[in-house]
Amino acid sequence: MSKSAITVTVKLFAAYQEAFQVSELVLEFPNSTPVKAVCDRLIAEHPELSQWRDITRFGINLIFVEPDTLLEDGDEVVLIPPVSGG
Repeated sequence: MSKSAITVTVKLFAAYQEAFQVSELVLEFPNSTPVKAVCDRLIAEHPELSQWRDITRFGINLIFVEPDTLLEDGDEVVLIPPVSGG
């Protein structure tokens, strides 16, 4: 029987790190959650981050992935907003 929830570590950079004041978060999500839901959840907690929603890139376990890539238990997620000047 598979677990109904997965736990992922989210590494925060730039605007995300400034908003949360930490460099990483450990979050729980339902099974079959796409990586973009991590971004949605962070924006729900800090609405000022919504400007980055459509331009943030996602990485899982050091590999760039599409926003609809499904998370797996234990994944390390990286949200990479554009760097200034880019």
